[in-house]
Amino acid sequence: MISIDSALCRGCGLCVKTCAQQALFLENKKAFCKDSCTLCGICVDACPFHALSLPQKTAKEDLSAYCGIWVVAQCDQGRLLPVTLELLGKARQLADQKQVPLSAVLLSNQAETLARELIFSGADQVLLLSHSSLAAEDEELTFRLLAEEIERRKPEIVLFGATAFGRSVAPRLAARLRTGLTADCTQLEIDKEQGLLLQTRPAFGGNLMATIATPYARPQMATVRAGIFPTPKRDTSRTGTQVLLPFPTKKKPGLHVLETQIQAENSSLPSAQLLVVAGKGIGTKKNMKLVHRFAQLVGAQVGVSRPLVEAGWSDYRYQIGQTGVTVHPKILLSLGVSGAIQHLAGISGAETIIAVNTDPHAPIFQVADYKVQADCIATLESLIQRYESQK
Repeated sequence: MISIDSALCRGCGLCVKTCAQQALFLENKKAFCKDSCTLCGICVDACPFHALSLPQKTAKEDLSAYCGIWVVAQCDQGRLLPVTLELLGKARQLADQKQVPLSAVLLSNQAETLARELIFSGADQVLLLSHSSLAAEDEELTFRLLAEEIERRKPEIVLFGATAFGRSVAPRLAARLRTGLTADCTQLEIDKEQGLLLQTRPAFGGNLMATIATPYARPQMATVRAGIFPTPKRDTSRTGTQVLLPFPTKKKPGLHVLETQIQAENSSLPSAQLLVVAGKGIGTKKNMKLVHRFAQLVGAQVGVSRPLVEAGWSDYRYQIGQTGVTVHPKILLSLGVSGAIQHLAGISGAETIIAVNTDPHAPIFQVADYKVQADCIATLESLIQRYESQK
């Protein structure tokens, strides 16, 4: 927990106000810390008297004690989330390269029923914590349970899906474990010389790709968005071990679900096999009608680049890219999309990309399988006329 120097503390209460975990309190005009502290460090920055500090490691940690790769699994309505299976497929490749075991960690009230699916998708071992208190995605409870298991078992790499849940739990863990975290990775590789996890993600507003490593702390942690990696083939011949973890009786859930309502999916873009993606090069908002008409004729879904969402031409749920939806269709027709790094990251899983753009130097042409240097609206009108004449 946070260290507090009582000689420097003036009892101003700023640290108490900034603590999201309500782990700090005042007594006799001095600040005190509870066990619920997550070591996020916000209160340390808030204290004007420098009375608070994070605990310092007294000796350099032996990183060789860490071994293995963990994928923190998630499920919903009794099914594993697709991003969990995608991560297992990629983690399997990394584990084989490092020659270390791959473990899936599932904390759920239905954990035991899903263990075999995790093994079929690549896990050597499944760490299960099945308890009724885990029926809801209690971020605080999950964070504490994971922190204890990581400190006890010492995995070298821990991977999360970049879901709302993963984006909440992973940073808390990184702060508690005093290690690094790379969010929204688009690529994971193992450095051949040092064996470090190389984590690549867009940086500086998507203007470049940054590769990040964590050489001096463990575990190495990253979150990955859904659709970045392909789903591995289900292999029912695979075998693995299941380890049932005991639920600590002192751990109390902080979240109680009163009612559950299932919301329909807003977009089928992630599962679409044929996509028509429009960019600012279509000229005006009214030309979106042409895009939708062509998509209707060929049975495709419509996506857009970020500038169209910012201009109000389309809804955010149709935005494709690192900050939108990641897709992997069989065929993607790109119309007037220049191809910013973040957008290219979102379409990297497409099998075939056909790009239409007037700019011969557009970045989209660097990844396109078929390149058409032409006016996208004229091309679109010609295609629509041809398809309508065949009806």
